[in-house]
Amino acid sequence: MSMSELLLRLAVTFVVLFALARLAGRKEISQMTFFNWVSSVAIGSLAADIVVNKELSLFQGVIVLVAWLAIPILIGFIDIKFKWARKVTTGEPVIVVREGKILEHSLRRTRLDIDTLRTLLREKNVFQLSEVDLAIFETNGKLSVLKTDPHQFVTRNDMNVSSKPKQFPIATEVISDGAVNFKNLLLLNLDEKWLTEQMERAGVTSPSEVFYAEVQQDGTIHLDMKDGYGVR
Repeated sequence: MSMSELLLRLAVTFVVLFALARLAGRKEISQMTFFNWVSSVAIGSLAADIVVNKELSLFQGVIVLVAWLAIPILIGFIDIKFKWARKVTTGEPVIVVREGKILEHSLRRTRLDIDTLRTLLREKNVFQLSEVDLAIFETNGKLSVLKTDPHQFVTRNDMNVSSKPKQFPIATEVISDGAVNFKNLLLLNLDEKWLTEQMERAGVTSPSEVFYAEVQQDGTIHLDMKDGYGVR
């Protein structure tokens, strides 16, 4: 393949991709759903093949590319018309936290672990699980969070309502899936005896009953029990 032919293939492929991307619309770019991800991988592979595969004519390559990009456009129209189709191609949002309680079955369904969930919450400026009224894992992999009333944009602090003093700079995990995080307890200058006393006050006899627990900024403990135990 000559250099001129390579440059021609590169230029034509770029122009076609750009034109078809504009035609596909903003949704294809802004939302990386299951279908969008598969579509993007396939289109990238096809575009690369058009540029470097001399056995594939430029015309044939462009036809294949146009035909493939027509699929997500067609699927987009079907999604608009039929709700059941959206469930197949896009999936459904999943509630992962409700009233400060982590829904374990939802984590398993979405293949989220606690650390990833906490990272997504921090990206939403949520540093305590008790602040969350509802957290929804969207189909594009992002987390939507509805805070409890005292932690909405206009907070009690904004209204000069007194709040509990902060003992710690951030809420810190001390139990994860029944296992005590002794390292974090040490960082907080707390010990297992303190943790046991806090659990006993809440009627919890063993860390194995706890799915997730964190020491909040005001020094209190938030206990998220395993399924069937509720929130303490």
